[in-house]
Amino acid sequence: MPKKKILMLVGDYVEDYEAMVPFQMLTMVGHKVDTVCPDKKAGETVKTAVHDFTGEQTYSEKPGHNFALTATFEEIDPKDYDGLVIPGGRAPEYIRLNEKVLSIVRHFMENNKPVASICHGQQVLAAAGVLKGKSCTAYPAIKPEVVGAGANWLEPNETFSNAYVDGNLVTAVAWPGHPEWIRKFLEVLGTKIEP
Repeated sequence: MPKKKILMLVGDYVEDYEAMVPFQMLTMVGHKVDTVCPDKKAGETVKTAVHDFTGEQTYSEKPGHNFALTATFEEIDPKDYDGLVIPGGRAPEYIRLNEKVLSIVRHFMENNKPVASICHGQQVLAAAGVLKGKSCTAYPAIKPEVVGAGANWLEPNETFSNAYVDGNLVTAVAWPGHPEWIRKFLEVLGTKIEP
Protein backbone atom coordinates (compact mmCIF):
# COMPACT_ATOMS: atom_id res chain seq x y z
CA MET A 1 0.00 0.00 0.00
CA PRO A 2 1.58 3.32 -1.02
CA LYS A 3 1.81 5.80 1.83
CA LYS A 4 -0.42 8.86 1.43
CA LYS A 5 0.29 12.36 2.64
CA ILE A 6 -2.62 13.80 4.61
CA LEU A 7 -3.15 17.40 5.72
CA MET A 8 -5.11 18.16 8.91
CA LEU A 9 -6.41 21.68 9.61
CA VAL A 10 -6.64 22.50 13.32
CA GLY A 11 -6.72 25.47 15.66
CA ASP A 12 -6.97 26.19 19.37
CA TYR A 13 -9.86 24.35 21.00
CA VAL A 14 -10.17 21.81 18.23
CA GLU A 15 -12.09 18.82 19.59
CA ASP A 16 -9.52 16.62 21.31
CA TYR A 17 -10.70 13.20 20.06
CA GLU A 18 -11.40 14.54 16.56
CA ALA A 19 -7.77 15.63 16.16
CA MET A 20 -5.88 13.07 18.27
CA VAL A 21 -7.66 9.89 17.19
CA PRO A 22 -7.66 10.46 13.39
CA PHE A 23 -4.01 11.56 13.57
CA GLN A 24 -3.11 8.35 15.40
CA MET A 25 -5.27 6.06 13.23
CA LEU A 26 -4.02 7.48 9.93
CA THR A 27 -0.42 7.31 11.15
CA MET A 28 -0.95 3.75 12.38
CA VAL A 29 -1.88 2.54 8.88
CA GLY A 30 1.24 4.14 7.43
CA HIS A 31 0.13 7.54 6.18
CA LYS A 32 2.05 10.74 6.92
CA VAL A 33 -0.16 13.34 8.57
CA ASP A 34 0.84 17.01 8.64
CA THR A 35 -1.09 18.99 11.23
CA VAL A 36 -1.22 22.75 10.67
CA CYS A 37 -2.82 25.82 12.21
CA PRO A 38 -2.97 29.36 10.78
CA ASP A 39 -0.32 31.64 12.31
CA LYS A 40 1.56 28.72 13.94
CA LYS A 41 4.71 26.79 13.09
CA ALA A 42 5.86 23.18 13.24
CA GLY A 43 6.68 22.21 16.82
CA GLU A 44 4.14 24.57 18.36
CA THR A 45 0.88 23.27 19.82
CA VAL A 46 -2.81 24.03 19.88
CA LYS A 47 -4.97 23.53 22.94
CA THR A 48 -7.76 21.01 22.53
CA ALA A 49 -11.15 20.73 24.19
CA VAL A 50 -13.11 17.63 25.17
CA HIS A 51 -16.81 17.91 24.35
CA ASP A 52 -19.33 15.57 25.93
CA PHE A 53 -22.92 15.38 27.08
CA THR A 54 -23.22 15.46 30.85
CA GLY A 55 -26.93 16.12 31.35
CA GLU A 56 -27.24 19.68 30.07
CA GLN A 57 -29.16 20.72 26.95
CA THR A 58 -25.94 20.98 24.95
CA TYR A 59 -22.43 19.60 25.21
CA SER A 60 -20.01 20.65 27.91
CA GLU A 61 -16.43 21.66 27.23
CA LYS A 62 -13.41 20.62 29.27
CA PRO A 63 -9.68 21.19 28.71
CA GLY A 64 -8.01 18.54 26.58
CA HIS A 65 -4.40 17.98 25.60
CA ASN A 66 -1.84 20.11 23.83
CA PHE A 67 -1.78 18.85 20.24
CA ALA A 68 1.54 19.18 18.39
CA LEU A 69 1.74 20.76 14.96
CA THR A 70 3.95 18.86 12.54
CA ALA A 71 4.21 21.48 9.78
CA THR A 72 4.21 25.26 9.39
CA PHE A 73 0.93 26.58 7.97
CA GLU A 74 2.51 29.28 5.80
CA GLU A 75 4.86 26.76 4.15
CA ILE A 76 2.37 24.08 3.09
CA ASP A 77 1.13 23.63 -0.46
CA PRO A 78 -2.11 21.64 -0.83
CA LYS A 79 -0.81 20.19 -4.11
CA ASP A 80 1.63 18.12 -2.02
CA TYR A 81 -1.19 16.25 -0.23
CA ASP A 82 -3.44 13.32 -1.12
CA GLY A 83 -6.18 13.94 1.46
CA LEU A 84 -7.57 16.48 3.93
CA VAL A 85 -8.99 16.07 7.45
CA ILE A 86 -11.02 18.81 9.15
CA PRO A 87 -11.81 18.04 12.82
CA GLY A 88 -14.53 19.84 14.74
CA GLY A 89 -14.67 21.63 18.06
CA ARG A 90 -14.45 25.41 18.32
CA ALA A 91 -11.52 25.87 15.93
CA PRO A 92 -13.60 25.72 12.70
CA GLU A 93 -15.60 28.83 13.63
CA TYR A 94 -12.48 30.99 13.41
CA ILE A 95 -10.07 29.17 11.08
CA ARG A 96 -12.76 29.50 8.40
CA LEU A 97 -12.07 33.23 8.46
CA ASN A 98 -8.58 32.59 7.05
CA GLU A 99 -8.58 32.87 3.24
CA LYS A 100 -5.71 30.39 2.86
CA VAL A 101 -7.73 27.78 4.83
CA LEU A 102 -10.64 28.26 2.41
CA SER A 103 -8.32 28.10 -0.59
CA ILE A 104 -6.85 24.82 0.69
CA VAL A 105 -10.33 23.32 1.08
CA ARG A 106 -11.32 24.46 -2.42
CA HIS A 107 -8.17 22.85 -3.85
CA PHE A 108 -9.08 19.45 -2.40
CA MET A 109 -12.72 19.61 -3.46
CA GLU A 110 -12.04 20.99 -6.96
CA ASN A 111 -9.40 18.31 -7.56
CA ASN A 112 -11.60 15.51 -6.21
CA LYS A 113 -9.09 14.58 -3.50
CA PRO A 114 -10.44 12.75 -0.40
CA VAL A 115 -11.77 15.06 2.32
CA ALA A 116 -12.89 13.88 5.79
CA SER A 117 -14.77 16.44 7.86
CA ILE A 118 -16.49 15.84 11.19
CA CYS A 119 -18.77 17.66 13.60
CA HIS A 120 -18.23 21.45 13.35
CA GLY A 121 -15.57 20.94 10.65
CA GLN A 122 -18.33 21.34 8.10
CA GLN A 123 -18.42 25.06 9.02
CA VAL A 124 -15.13 25.33 7.11
CA LEU A 125 -16.62 23.49 4.10
CA ALA A 126 -19.65 25.80 4.13
CA ALA A 127 -17.47 28.92 4.33
CA ALA A 128 -15.35 27.65 1.42
CA GLY A 129 -18.48 27.33 -0.72
CA VAL A 130 -17.87 23.67 -1.61
CA LEU A 131 -21.06 22.03 -0.31
CA LYS A 132 -23.52 22.98 -3.06
CA GLY A 133 -25.19 19.78 -4.28
CA LYS A 134 -23.20 17.57 -1.86
CA SER A 135 -24.92 15.16 0.53
CA CYS A 136 -23.47 15.26 4.02
CA THR A 137 -24.08 15.38 7.73
CA ALA A 138 -22.54 17.34 10.61
CA TYR A 139 -23.14 18.12 14.25
CA PRO A 140 -26.91 18.95 14.29
CA ALA A 141 -26.37 22.57 15.40
CA ILE A 142 -24.50 23.13 12.11
CA LYS A 143 -27.45 21.98 9.98
CA PRO A 144 -28.58 25.55 9.12
CA GLU A 145 -25.10 26.42 7.79
CA VAL A 146 -24.78 23.18 5.84
CA VAL A 147 -28.23 23.53 4.27
CA GLY A 148 -27.67 27.26 3.66
CA ALA A 149 -24.49 26.35 1.76
CA GLY A 150 -26.60 24.26 -0.64
CA ALA A 151 -25.91 20.77 0.73
CA ASN A 152 -28.39 17.92 0.97
CA TRP A 153 -28.64 17.28 4.74
CA LEU A 154 -28.41 13.63 5.79
CA GLU A 155 -29.87 12.93 9.22
CA PRO A 156 -27.52 11.35 11.75
CA ASN A 157 -28.62 8.10 13.31
CA GLU A 158 -29.50 7.88 16.98
CA THR A 159 -26.01 6.87 18.12
CA PHE A 160 -24.07 9.40 16.00
CA SER A 161 -21.93 6.44 14.91
CA ASN A 162 -22.57 6.65 11.18
CA ALA A 163 -20.67 8.40 8.40
CA TYR A 164 -21.65 9.37 4.86
CA VAL A 165 -19.72 9.41 1.61
CA ASP A 166 -20.54 11.62 -1.37
CA GLY A 167 -17.81 11.21 -3.97
CA ASN A 168 -14.59 12.43 -2.36
CA LEU A 169 -16.31 13.82 0.77
CA VAL A 170 -16.68 11.77 3.97
CA THR A 171 -18.65 13.37 6.82
CA ALA A 172 -19.75 12.34 10.29
CA VAL A 173 -21.58 13.93 13.21
CA ALA A 174 -19.06 13.66 16.06
CA TRP A 175 -16.30 11.53 17.57
CA PRO A 176 -18.53 8.52 18.42
CA GLY A 177 -18.56 7.98 14.64
CA HIS A 178 -14.78 7.63 14.33
CA PRO A 179 -14.67 3.91 13.43
CA GLU A 180 -17.09 4.35 10.53
CA TRP A 181 -15.79 7.80 9.50
CA ILE A 182 -12.14 6.75 9.39
CA ARG A 183 -12.97 3.41 7.72
CA LYS A 184 -14.85 5.19 4.94
CA PHE A 185 -12.12 7.83 4.59
CA LEU A 186 -9.52 5.06 4.22
CA GLU A 187 -11.68 3.46 1.52
CA VAL A 188 -11.92 6.77 -0.38
CA LEU A 189 -8.13 7.17 -0.01
CA GLY A 190 -7.72 3.68 -1.51
CA THR A 191 -6.04 2.34 1.62
CA LYS A 192 -6.22 -1.44 1.98
CA ILE A 193 -5.92 -2.89 5.46
CA GLU A 194 -5.04 -6.57 5.54
CA PRO A 195 -6.80 -8.68 8.20
